[in-house]
Order: sequence, then structure tokens, then C-alpha cells
Amino acid sequence: MDARASHAEMHALTRDGRRVAPALLDWYDVHARSLPWRAPVGANAPDPYRVWLSEVMLQQTTVAAVIPYFERFTTRWPTVQALAEAPEDEVMAAWAGLGYYSRARRLVECARVVAECGCFPQDEAGLRALPGLGAYTAAAVAAIAFGQRAVVVDANVERVVARLFAIGEPLPAARAAIREATDSITPDTRCGDFAQAMMDLGSGICTVRAPKCLLCPLADFCAARRQGSAEAYPVKPPKAAKPRRKGHALWITRGQEVWLVRRPAKGMLGGMRALPDDGWTARVDGSGAPQGIWRELGQVTHVFTHATLDLAVLAGDAVPEGDGEWWPVAQLDAAGLPTLYARAAAIALAQGE
Repeated sequence: MDARASHAEMHALTRDGRRVAPALLDWYDVHARSLPWRAPVGANAPDPYRVWLSEVMLQQTTVAAVIPYFERFTTRWPTVQALAEAPEDEVMAAWAGLGYYSRARRLVECARVVAECGCFPQDEAGLRALPGLGAYTAAAVAAIAFGQRAVVVDANVERVVARLFAIGEPLPAARAAIREATDSITPDTRCGDFAQAMMDLGSGICTVRAPKCLLCPLADFCAARRQGSAEAYPVKPPKAAKPRRKGHALWITRGQEVWLVRRPAKGMLGGMRALPDDGWTARVDGSGAPQGIWRELGQVTHVFTHATLDLAVLAGDAVPEGDGEWWPVAQLDAAGLPTLYARAAAIALAQGE
């Protein structure tokens, strides 16, 4: 793809950019998704707490996966004050299965800061200063909850704008140009609706594969469509091969109880309860099975962002070392084990261990 042609397309669309937002918002007024954290089109502004919570949950996660977690959280902790008062252990357990567990710790930290202040900041800079709010989340909350003009760029918006302007520079270097292009079409009014409309367009119409260009309200403005190459954007660099790591998880029981440990606060699955293991990380293999007599019960393969892990599950009668707790096997679901260790436990339980 010719980068010079992409820039020419970009300038042409920028000149006509004032037509993009009205066309998109007209479509959104009819086709907006109904989601539990959204206020209906034309209704009063949504609850900032619900907007913030949903945006944190949606990072690196699908809408379908988030909805049941969001509904359980808001039933159990209906306000930011209620979440601020919740024990961190309970929040971490409720988060189990959503992944990226550092988000849950920052969630509680942020809720406590907001509760102490009495409300969420209403501007992007103030939101950006809260624990756990990056540039995207601060912009999204500012626009959706408070109607502030903010440039909101998530993965869906990134794809829509890269195609709309035919930005030929590969990611991640293209992100500056994508942000600039998004800024050029972001309106001064209905900012939250515009941000959510862009997300909906990317989710349901301007999809990664087989985009539905004939249904797109922005088809007449789309440079990639005119080129006949929508799926070519955004341009992605070659994927680096993920390293494959090996580790061992230990199933140590005492009667009807199993030994659980708390993972270090920093690092993968930080702060979560888990089965003891041999110290595997995304960078290095584990140290191997500890001394003693162990039976291998099976193996779990789990894909993380930076590595694939093959985790062997071992059972034995060892005496636990270090800090931990005996947990009733019958209540293991309440321990809030992350998915990797929940699957490892399921292997042990399936074999009657």
C-alpha cells in the first residue's frame, strides 16, 4: 500500500470530515446496542461508576464475556462507595476468569480514591490521574459519562479509522496517525454517543474479517472501500512467535482440603489464590517437580499474551512449605482461582484426588 496515497485519502476525508459524525450518529440512533452499562439514546447521562467499571472490564475482553461479570458486580456492589468498602480478596475472587488480574487490584484502589473524593472527576485529565485509568479509559469515561469531547480509540475504533482513511503505516507506528484522524472526525456534541457508535460500528459492521460494507453508514466516505481492500487495514506487522513455557502445579491435600497459596502481587495472575507451582513465568520455565513422590494427573495448556504455558498437574503427599491456607475442596469455586488453576484443579478432581 502506498503511504503517499493514504495521506492523500486522509486529507480528502479530513476536508469532508464534518459529514462523518452526522451520518454515524443517525445510524446509531437506530442501531445502538442495548448493553447493561449504557443509557438508552436520548436518556439522561449514564452512571459514571457503571461506565468506568464496564470500560475496565472490557479491556482485552469481549462484551459477551463481560456482561455476566458486570451484572454480578453491580448487583453485589451497586455503587463506587460499596466497591470501595469491599475486601480486596472478595473483589479478586469475583473477578476470577476475566483475566489481566492486575485490573481487579487497581479497580479497588481507584474505587477507594473516588469514594474518598466523593465523585469521579469529570474531565479527561482528572480521570487520567486515577489509579488504573490509562489514556483510553479516561477518554472513554470523559466522553460517555460526562459528555466531554475526547478522542476515544479502542481496537474497534482503530480498525474503523484505519480503513476510513486508508492509513497504510503498520501498527503500532500507525497509532499516532489513527488518533489524529479520529480527532478530525470527532464532533463537539454527542461525544459519548459518537464514541459508542464507533465501537458498535467496529463490533458489528466494520469487523476484522468480511466487513459488511454494504450496510455501513460510512461507506461513501471510506477510502479502503474505494480501494476494494478494507480487510487489508489496519496494517499489522508480522507476528512474533510466542515462546512456549513449561511448569508444574501441585495438588496437595489433607482430608477434604487442598493447599492454596497467594501469588505475588506483581507478576502474572498477581494477588490471586492458586495452587502452588514451580515458579514458571512468561520468561522462563519452572524449576521442575520438587523432591518427593508425585503422580502426574494431566496437563493444562494456557495461552497468555506473551507466552504459551504447558502446566503439568502433580499430586502428592508432601508437607506444604511457605505461606498458604487449607481450603475446603467442596468450596473450591469460592476461592476465585484464575482460569489456569481452576482447570488444573478440575483435572485433579476428575481423577478423584
